[in-house]
Amino acid sequence: MRILCTGGRLGVTVLLGLTLAVPASAAPVAIVAAVTSRAPDGWLRTGEGITAGISGTALLALGPEGTEVLVAHDNKRPGERRLSRILLTPGSGTRTAEVRWIGDRLPVDLEALGEVPDRPGEFVALESSGRGYHLRLQDDFTARVVREFTVPGVAAGDNYEGFTLTRRAGRLIALWAHRGQDEDPALLHTALLDWPRLSFGPRHTTSVRVAFPRENVRHISDLEVTPGGRVLVTSASDPGDDGPFDSAVHDIGRVDPYGPRLAASLGPALAGTFPGHKIEALTCDGGVPGVLGTDDENAGGSVRTTSVCRD
Repeated sequence: MRILCTGGRLGVTVLLGLTLAVPASAAPVAIVAAVTSRAPDGWLRTGEGITAGISGTALLALGPEGTEVLVAHDNKRPGERRLSRILLTPGSGTRTAEVRWIGDRLPVDLEALGEVPDRPGEFVALESSGRGYHLRLQDDFTARVVREFTVPGVAAGDNYEGFTLTRRAGRLIALWAHRGQDEDPALLHTALLDWPRLSFGPRHTTSVRVAFPRENVRHISDLEVTPGGRVLVTSASDPGDDGPFDSAVHDIGRVDPYGPRLAASLGPALAGTFPGHKIEALTCDGGVPGVLGTDDENAGGSVRTTSVCRD
């Protein structure tokens, strides 16, 4: 397994089959027992109950043991975890370990997580309120807040469920989205981002409505840009904490780096449907494999690999 964090004096510990590098002086961390439940449709369970739902994913490593991701949880109370790292071993199961959040404030309702291009071990997480956090993994079990920010144009009633960064034509571009609900469309924003200053340029906004799911639909529950520049969004139905849920992935166009804006197609093109789950997380790395994560509320969280990221 390729470990992304190499700073400091590290010892290597094998925990429930998950090989992680940890500081020799680190305090004990919460480890969730291996989950081996694999549904016929390819989903791997990662935890039980409403606090185990996954609201964002970012790739950590690819290796012979499987795919390792950092995930965000939309928990709101003290003592509930905000971040975890999960090892997916297709055909076998998952291993999960908590990642401590170190910062001046504990986030409330994290809904998005993404890698910072060309900066290994650094990530951006976004609350539903539009407050963002620049994170750096200090070791495999600790993430420290480096800086905080707020996305531009936050309005009353906005509920953000997607944020990602992509580098196109040498430019760093931020994409973030208000989720929308039924007749209220999602609003996808794009802007250049000056990373050293964490300063956003003028933003361009595109309305997005999907045709599936058809009821209780959040038009954008996460978003991602493939290596080739395609913009993918997940959409999900949410009738309540007990479901039933349905989700889909749509291709809504490409990033035009000179706008920057969405160079939209004729409409959202359906890339895949996923019945029985509320997908709130999608990450793509190199096109394959992509990883989907779910927040199935009372039914907990699940992950699976996906081919929707292929360019």
